[in-house]
Amino acid sequence: MAGNVQRASVGVFPENKTANVPTDQDVVVSAEGGTLKSVRVDGGKSGTLKGVLSADRTRWRSLGNVRPSAEYKVTAVTVDAAGKQTETTSSFSTVKADKTFDIETIIPNKDYTGLTVGVGMPVMITFDQPIADRVAVERNLVVRSSKPVEGAWHWFDDRHVDFRPRAYWPAHTKVRVEAKLAGVRGGAGMYGKRDVKLDFKVGRSQITKGSVKKHVLTVRRNGKKIRTMPMSAGQGGVWKYHTTSGIHLAMSREPVTIMTSPGIGPGQSGYYRLTVYNTVRISNSGEYVHSAPWSVGSQGNSNVSHGCVNVSPENARWFIKNTLIGDPIIITGSPRKLEPTNGWGHWQETWQEWLKWSSLKDGPTVNLT
Repeated sequence: MAGNVQRASVGVFPENKTANVPTDQDVVVSAEGGTLKSVRVDGGKSGTLKGVLSADRTRWRSLGNVRPSAEYKVTAVTVDAAGKQTETTSSFSTVKADKTFDIETIIPNKDYTGLTVGVGMPVMITFDQPIADRVAVERNLVVRSSKPVEGAWHWFDDRHVDFRPRAYWPAHTKVRVEAKLAGVRGGAGMYGKRDVKLDFKVGRSQITKGSVKKHVLTVRRNGKKIRTMPMSAGQGGVWKYHTTSGIHLAMSREPVTIMTSPGIGPGQSGYYRLTVYNTVRISNSGEYVHSAPWSVGSQGNSNVSHGCVNVSPENARWFIKNTLIGDPIIITGSPRKLEPTNGWGHWQETWQEWLKWSSLKDGPTVNLT
């Protein structure tokens, strides 16, 4: 005489009719006395929740966050030892959202930098709301790369968080940034509006070094010197007329730039307004590497600019054509140091300084397959 076949039973967490479930709460469905054939967690307009089954098909766990202010229905189908299927349903509701937050800008991007960038390029995220729960947000910012690097996020303030590797990106690395922020708690009653994904590629390694004292720019590509350019840097005298020393990054490439004297208006002594061609911006304080036909005689022997790096028209045309946004441009010999917040001065901070403003500290990037 055959024995009784045990019917499969299902356990669901959160339990049926639970309210105010946090958005980062895992949904877990387990089967006893059988296996799970299927699990569906449906949030209506909030979409279905993805999940993963254990190898023995007795446990299902959600991936990602549920959405706030949503009702979810869990439907699980189990199969017992006799092959009989049973459907079980359960429901729960999530915490209410008073407001949402979103990514306002993410750099690099196709329109601003292009999607092939230099080895010094950071990832820069600006949020449209102040973030109070930095740990929750940072935990959901994932950087994947085809070549592993050690890196970390860094909060400049409650709306700006940036990522950089400990050392420059390896040349020809593919990078994917996944901001898995939909449903993530950013503060009291505030949750992420959506997920954002960004793919970009690091190009060849090109590093430019310039000496204020030797009056020369040297460009190396993949370690090999490819061009030497006479230059003229800031004349000094007034602090703002010193070119800043430090690790700059190419921030923009501009065929034409209108330059005006900082802090000096028309009619005042020292006022100027110039139309300048083939410029590469290196700071927020108005510094560029640019064409300066008027100072060719001084380039290579003396500093006569108001703080920019002057090169010949021919060299400026070459430099703007051969520079990627994010290429390091390192200037030495000036008493004025580039501040980490002046443009993209991220590399001005030591790794220990960078980590002071990271909620989760450093770690390797996730493999990008």
